[in-house]
Amino acid sequence: MKRIAVIGLGRFGTKLAMALSMSGAEVIAIDRDRESVEDIRDMVAHAVRMDSTEIDALRSQGVDKVDAAVVGMAQGGSAFESAVMTIVNLKELGVPKIYARAASVTAGRVLTAVGATEVIYPENETAQRWAYKLIAPHISDKIAFAPGYSLASVKAPASFDGRTVMELQLRQKYNVNLVAIQRAQSVGAETHDAITVPTPDTTIYSTDVLMIAGADNDIARLPQE
Repeated sequence: MKRIAVIGLGRFGTKLAMALSMSGAEVIAIDRDRESVEDIRDMVAHAVRMDSTEIDALRSQGVDKVDAAVVGMAQGGSAFESAVMTIVNLKELGVPKIYARAASVTAGRVLTAVGATEVIYPENETAQRWAYKLIAPHISDKIAFAPGYSLASVKAPASFDGRTVMELQLRQKYNVNLVAIQRAQSVGAETHDAITVPTPDTTIYSTDVLMIAGADNDIARLPQE
């Protein structure tokens, strides 16, 4: 289970924390505002009211042990300074991946300069998309066909390599359906992607991209290695 801290519970941060929690992550939700923390307390593993510019406070809540942190606080006034200090603290704590919300390209450059691994521009990207990017980076694309259900492109994990569809038992083990396989094929001197409809005897290779249909939370829990 991935452990992710979401710092700043505005509209984007709250939606992201909820989406991550629903996808199976252990979420530590952090904000200075008591009401924001109380509103999300029952929807995540931990909800804490504290000042993220205090490094000891972050350490006391185990933020130094998370797999990733998202700094989603607002950008106006002193909030931007707080975002910068929070990123510096996370970097010092050794958090391996730090994602930061930015309201502009200029703000994004500053956040990157102080240690953000990647910048989020929420005006252009949804919280649900980022939830999947954080918890399931092996999912490259996803199309919703009903609430909570999607068709997703998933890079075949190494553990699937050389095994047949029947051996993998995707439906029985993961509650998902393999719809098609995108596989590179050589045509003369060129390489093209071909779409194959799988049969029980079809062998999966680690270079394949699998088209998987199922519930969002089941897709997110497919193995990544």
